[in-house]
Formats: sequence, structure tokens, C-alpha cells
Amino acid sequence: MSEVDEGSARKVIVGRVAGVYGVRGWVKVLSYTEPPEQILDFQPWLVGDGATWRSMSMTAGRVHGKGLVAQLATIQDRDVAATLVGAEIAVRREQLPALARDEYYWTDLEGLQVVTTEGIELGVVDHFFETGANDVMVVQGERQRLIPYVRDDVVRAVDLVHGRLVVDWDPEF
Repeated sequence: MSEVDEGSARKVIVGRVAGVYGVRGWVKVLSYTEPPEQILDFQPWLVGDGATWRSMSMTAGRVHGKGLVAQLATIQDRDVAATLVGAEIAVRREQLPALARDEYYWTDLEGLQVVTTEGIELGVVDHFFETGANDVMVVQGERQRLIPYVRDDVVRAVDLVHGRLVVDWDPEF
């Protein structure tokens, strides 16, 4: 999930409209949440392209095959639904469930300065991706580094207040 700022409202990208479904305005949804169907629990959705956002209520949503489909309140036919294909789906940051101490959403860690336990700066967390075994941080600095996000083993400390993430990592990797 990526965060988007729009004035004072903080948004977190939780998915995108991947296609149309049927003739009554339903859309196929690609969810970035875990589990994927959790995106259906958020109301309202903010649908947009990063620059402009529309608040849209979902009237129905469900798992369909290996994906998800949803019907948005103001969308009643396929042609109108087609105009949303490719649009991002976001929610306000405060809509996300509270986390336990020492748990973080990826969006909370993106943009943090990454330093080694020896104080060597490696760059900034750009984004994350899943590998199945563990999550991986993509760190942009003088070059791009892929660092496994493994708490206590690789990631030694997260300091949101000072915007730093300390890793036990060889800067040559």
C-alpha cells in the first residue's frame, strides 16, 4: 500500500480498478490488502488518479473466482464503469485498523532513512514487495538495494519519530 497526500488528508492506496464486470456497472478490483478481501470492509473508497479523488460508497462487493468485484453506488452501467479502469483505490489513513506496538503498515515505513548499525546511510525506503518467504524493502540511495524486512535479524530498529530504520546489513550488498 502506498500513501498519497492531498492537502491535510492522508490517503493510503489499497488497490486499483482492474476492469469491468458485467453490464450493470460492477468493477473488478485488484486489492493490495492482506487478506485481499479486506478492501471490501473499507467505506468509503476514494477513487482517483493521484491528482483528483472522488469519494465513492460501495453498495456490494464479493470474492469472484480468484479476484474481487464491487459495485459502486453511483455507477450503474458498464460504459461508466469502464472510465474507472486503472484508477487507484485509496482510503483515509485513519480508516485502517490500529496496530499493536512495534507493528507497522508499509506506508508508515516508506520514506524512512535506512542506516546500518554502524551508521552508514544506505538510502530511503522506496517501497516493499512480497516474496513468499519474507517482505523485501527497496531502498533507493546511490544505488538500489533489496533488503529483507526481517525484524530483529536484519531490521534492528524502527524510529518513526526521527524517520530512521536501522538495519544489520553489509553496505556492499
